[in-house]
Amino acid sequence: MTNRTSPEYYAKHKWSILAVLIFMPFMATLDGTIVNVALPVMVKDLKTDMESIQLVVIVYLIAVVASILLFGRLGDIKGKGRLFMFGTAVFTIGSLMAGLSHDLNTLIISRAIEGIGGAAAMANNQGIITEVFPANERGRALGISGISVALGTMLGPPIGGLIVSTLSWNYIFLINVPVGIVGFLLALKLLPRGTKTSQKVDARGAVTLAAAVVLFFYALLSGQSAGYDKYYIILAFIGCIVLFALFVLFEKKSGQPIVDLSLFRNSLFTISIICVLIQFFAMSGISIIQPFYIEDVLKIDPGQTGLIMMSFPIVMGIMSPLSGYISDKVGAAKITLVGLVVMTIGLFLLSTMTATEPVMKLVLFLCIVGFGAGVFSAPNTSLIMSTAPQGKLGITGSINAFTRNFGSVTGISLLTTLLYSLMSSKVGHKVDGFIAGRPDVFVYGMQTVYGIGVIILCVSVVLTIIRLFQDRKQAAPAAPADKK
Repeated sequence: MTNRTSPEYYAKHKWSILAVLIFMPFMATLDGTIVNVALPVMVKDLKTDMESIQLVVIVYLIAVVASILLFGRLGDIKGKGRLFMFGTAVFTIGSLMAGLSHDLNTLIISRAIEGIGGAAAMANNQGIITEVFPANERGRALGISGISVALGTMLGPPIGGLIVSTLSWNYIFLINVPVGIVGFLLALKLLPRGTKTSQKVDARGAVTLAAAVVLFFYALLSGQSAGYDKYYIILAFIGCIVLFALFVLFEKKSGQPIVDLSLFRNSLFTISIICVLIQFFAMSGISIIQPFYIEDVLKIDPGQTGLIMMSFPIVMGIMSPLSGYISDKVGAAKITLVGLVVMTIGLFLLSTMTATEPVMKLVLFLCIVGFGAGVFSAPNTSLIMSTAPQGKLGITGSINAFTRNFGSVTGISLLTTLLYSLMSSKVGHKVDGFIAGRPDVFVYGMQTVYGIGVIILCVSVVLTIIRLFQDRKQAAPAAPADKK
């Protein structure tokens, strides 16, 4: 029998293994964006309303964030390859159930199952890549993996629109089934299983963290419509804080924690994770705010809007493997700084857009942001994974994936809330959407939100500069002792 953990096997099959591993990040991110286009159709078909149908999107994201750290830990215990295959199978089953759903409740349950499967796979793919690829090729491999995320984000809306216009909305989910089956069979044939250990899962910590995440997102999302001054929203936030404090306490006392908090003692790991959180928080506003600006302010039709929005992930997808390759040669820390600076400049340029701008100017600015994001992502992931001890690659990768998803969901919620608050203050009454005939109000809110994003990204730039100086100081040879 072939030894799938030997260096010889890795050297021979590493690129085939990478091809298998990019299946799930692509499908999971595609699934997060493809549904949005179909929501209006689903409202009519399922005889529900827009507020209720949002659960189809929200439940998936909550399931991913609530369970991804648990699956990272399980990957280290049971084998990352096994957990990846488990996740692929569960995601495919959830997609089949969603595609066959004819009522809202069944669809929501199916989406939760999809999210759990996606989390199990995404939690372990970076760990397997780090295990399989040598350090001098790891950045390029992680960059290629990053293409799948960019493609999933980019292709979701146009594929969703095509399916909805020609077939039933059910096929948005059914399209995952054949891809999932092929991905599972290839994973079964190629992936290293990993080594099982006798360690146990900290069930108490896993349940506490999941409950804290669910409470947090309940309070965050409910507060958008009901207002954050409601007593039950405030109680939910307090409950979340208490549960998270208990989680940290449990993890410190546990001999086999879900999250090894000692990882955060490494400043390289901590700063890199903070930069991921800031990047995805600051960038999340673009995916929500920019389409409204293009369609409602610039008066461009939805078809062209989709093409304009694709410029961001296309450039990001091109730059991600290229920057990973360069970082393997010159070092990841310098490349991440370049990416963050370009991203910050791009978001600043977007914050200057007015109600009357040429489309090519907008495309240029989106490409600059995408360039920076692509340059930053792969080297920063490489830095994060380089800090992981051999037995903790799964949990390290899942912390990175958790941070990405948490930053995105939190950013979308808070930045859109901030946008409408700014618009409301501008006109003197509550606003929850674009005001016909008042593009200046929307532009005011958009410019301010993007300006805040620029300030937040500047924090990442400063942290990365500090990290560079720390690395140089640690790398500098000690001065020779004075002769007496």
